[in-house]
Amino acid sequence: MEFSPALIGPFGTGFALGATLIIAIGAQNAFILRQGLLRQHVFILSLICSLSDALLIVAGVAGLGTLISSAPSLIFWVTLGGAAFLFTYAAIAFYRAWRPSVMMPTDGTAKAGRLSAAIATCLAFTFLNPHVYLDTVLLLGSLSSRYEGAARLAYGAGAATASFVWFFSLGYGARLLAPLFARPIAWRVLDGVIGIVMAAIGTKLLIQL
Repeated sequence: MEFSPALIGPFGTGFALGATLIIAIGAQNAFILRQGLLRQHVFILSLICSLSDALLIVAGVAGLGTLISSAPSLIFWVTLGGAAFLFTYAAIAFYRAWRPSVMMPTDGTAKAGRLSAAIATCLAFTFLNPHVYLDTVLLLGSLSSRYEGAARLAYGAGAATASFVWFFSLGYGARLLAPLFARPIAWRVLDGVIGIVMAAIGTKLLIQL
């Protein structure tokens, strides 16, 4: 796709809409924030979130949103699974808030041992959240119908770029708060808030069934 000044508008629109959908206090963002504070696997997890969003955006722009909207049973089971996962993670977060000693940053050896678990958790937060499909695929996908050809590609590229900018900024920017989180009480508050957010989102998903 060759650059053209005419594509700046669709790219900017996609970027703004994509940023609006992902910049919020949600399960995925809370997870990346905590990993960023601990400086554990920040690059790979930020990359996974960004690439996952980009994949879903491409699918939505390509028309997958129409297929998902016609399969309500799929949304039901994804919602149920997502709620169960969120309640489980909320319980883990509350336990960490209750036992702050388990929340302190670990050394490099411990980090490497938890990479597979961190990746699995990251993927679960991404693909077990039905809002990802409803917002990223359906909403962004349907709005892309206003564009044709190269303009549509630019729109999708803008939305995907917003994901990369946000997740890497969140993951690496979190370390600026490191002095604040040098005390266990700060981790208590963070994990308490994360637990509340996860439980609230899980409850909302069940209510919407």
